[in-house]
Amino acid sequence: MTEIDRRLHHKVEQVGNHVLRLTENLIAVSDQVSAVDTAQKQTQDSLAELVAEFRSFVRAAQLTANVHSAETQILSVEERLEREYGHLKRVRRTAVGILQAFDVGLASQETVQQISEELMIESPRYWLAPALVALAAWPRDDRALCEKAVEEAFRRSPARTSLLFALILRRQGRTDAAVRWLHHYLRVQDPNSLGREFAVILECISQGAFGPAAREVMKATLATWRETLMTDDEAQHAQVRRWRSEIDGLRGPASQEFPRLAECSPQWQALDAALRSAGAHQELLDAYAAIPEPETRISDRLEDTVDDILDQLVNEYDSEELPHHRELALHRAVVAAGGDREAAQRAADADAPSYEERSDYLTVQTTAALNPEAIGASAATQRLSVAACAPWLAEAHAGFSRDYRAAVPSEVQLLIGVPAGIALGGRKFWMPAWKGSFNTDVDALERSLTSHWERRIEPFVESLAYPLRNQLLLLGGTVLGIFLLLVGASTGFAVLLALVVGGAWGILLLRRHDAAASTQEGARTVLRTHQQKAVDQLHGAAAELADWQQRYRDADAVEPAARALIASLTTGTTPSAPFEGRVVTDTEGRTA
Repeated sequence: MTEIDRRLHHKVEQVGNHVLRLTENLIAVSDQVSAVDTAQKQTQDSLAELVAEFRSFVRAAQLTANVHSAETQILSVEERLEREYGHLKRVRRTAVGILQAFDVGLASQETVQQISEELMIESPRYWLAPALVALAAWPRDDRALCEKAVEEAFRRSPARTSLLFALILRRQGRTDAAVRWLHHYLRVQDPNSLGREFAVILECISQGAFGPAAREVMKATLATWRETLMTDDEAQHAQVRRWRSEIDGLRGPASQEFPRLAECSPQWQALDAALRSAGAHQELLDAYAAIPEPETRISDRLEDTVDDILDQLVNEYDSEELPHHRELALHRAVVAAGGDREAAQRAADADAPSYEERSDYLTVQTTAALNPEAIGASAATQRLSVAACAPWLAEAHAGFSRDYRAAVPSEVQLLIGVPAGIALGGRKFWMPAWKGSFNTDVDALERSLTSHWERRIEPFVESLAYPLRNQLLLLGGTVLGIFLLLVGASTGFAVLLALVVGGAWGILLLRRHDAAASTQEGARTVLRTHQQKAVDQLHGAAAELADWQQRYRDADAVEPAARALIASLTTGTTPSAPFEGRVVTDTEGRTA
């Protein structure tokens, strides 16, 4: 062997070694790429789960923070009310206390006079303060001071002062004088702009506190007002809208019981809204069937009944306090809604008329029916107000039922796909969404869905195959080129180098082919699994739709009972108190 042959042989060995090492490195890189691809898929799945959990955590944290903030604000507003208007509470507590103290003779006239004058000094602009001075002057028969104090109270608040003395005179059995004050109050009232104290009139009607004569006066006046206002279409529509908001608020939260239907049906929002709306019928039944009958809380003592109504009158918020109580109601709504500010704002907006300084007569009635606590109305007054509002409730309920029934989709469609794609073999498998309709038989839908996947699985799997034929042709051409290049120098070395390169390259090609075949089989398995999940999703959604339909039918079937309840509410009537017609006598047996 010549020196050239030895050197050439050595070079061939070096090239062969390099080819083998390159082959090993390529195989290692291929394995690493596969491992990285698998890790990337797992990372993407974990990241998606983490994002979902993080969003859920952020939402829960935000709701909790909103609740805590609202609770803090509630304390702040209550402290502000106590600081700025706490002195009014003392005046309010004293008003009825003076009357009750006179009843039992446990307070001297001097003490009452001193307290009333102190309160007048402490609350110079409050209408009730001079009224207390008048009460203190009354038993002393100080006519001049009493008249002066009454005039001052009347100047500050004509409506409340009129009601106050009408109730006090009725409490003392002086019916004619009480009716005169009541006439005076009613004559100056505008049914389109009533003060918040008008709720006391409704309370007097429900409790029968003024006796037959005054009751007829009130009923005639209110009937005239109602007849006038009922010609105002916008006023009536406003009440219907408010009752509609009340019924809308009875709908439950979004359902979590139909996850597959929610995931794959474009009509899910409409389906869920219809089910929630149908469920409002039972909530309405539970809410309004529980309102007690008017006669359940009637006292057999005139003084007790009038004192309760007086409490309502004197404890009514002053106009300056209303903005604070409106703010307080919003913060409490946030707490009640579990921190959902949007839901709380909707509830507060629906109840906003309850905190208006002046409202029309129809709105006052609706407020007494929907939110009696806001104006201090009793359950008996609420019952009577609901009866008066029954036509608006019936109209709102009929419109509510009609709207959600009309919104039920006539066709429930399905969209099943893989929006994010599936990473396989270093590539992304994209599956366009399959569209179907439950108006079609489920078996036919399954065949269509299966065909939709089959048409795309095998072409994608084939695309992952290793192009062995082309690579073999390239290998053959390369080996032939090496042989032809070196055969002139040394036939043996040319054959050896061609065999080494061809063998090493062939081994690499076979490994790549086997790896591609393995990837194909794995991809086919994964895609078949996704295909089966899609079929399972179809069947699960079909089963959930059947459950939804049954739930909807059951909930919607309560509508006639709710309608019957609303019709029955119109039977509410003014009760007859056990003390109607009786007179109050003094300690010497004389009729007052």
